[in-house]
Amino acid sequence: MLTVPIRLAEEPNPILPVIGEVIVGFIAFGLLYWVLQKYAFPIFERTFAERTAAIEGGLERAERAQAEADAALENYQAQLAEARAEAARIRDEAREQGAGIIAELRGQAQAEAERISATAEQQLEVERQQAMTSLRGEVGALAVELAGRIVGETLSDDARVSATVDRFIADLEAQAATEEAR
Repeated sequence: MLTVPIRLAEEPNPILPVIGEVIVGFIAFGLLYWVLQKYAFPIFERTFAERTAAIEGGLERAERAQAEADAALENYQAQLAEARAEAARIRDEAREQGAGIIAELRGQAQAEAERISATAEQQLEVERQQAMTSLRGEVGALAVELAGRIVGETLSDDARVSATVDRFIADLEAQAATEEAR
């Protein structure tokens, strides 16, 4: 037997949506869009604007800080170069002062050495004169005694003794001068 299926109601097509659901979906979507547009999107936009401003401000601050750091570095390098130049100048001045002090001390030492040498020469001259005087007295006494022995008389007259001693010493000096000249 042949059986024919009976259709009681028409079955919906699974591929096509139900029209009532589509209309409710559009209305819900429209309401949701309107609520988001009215309340949520302005908050998002404000937050994005604040974040953008903060990032741009941070970049500007970073650029300013970098510029300040570059300026400070240049200033530091200039001060360092100036300090090095000042140190070199101070070293040169110290060398010059040291050389001046050394020259002054050498001059003082030379003057002191010359003074000591002059004093020593004067002392030697005084001692030589004293020795000569002492020698003359002793040579004179010996000469008078020898002359007295040779002549056979005693020379008691001071004037004669002095003249004889002076003549004898003059003869000795003349002999020494002629020997040095040879």
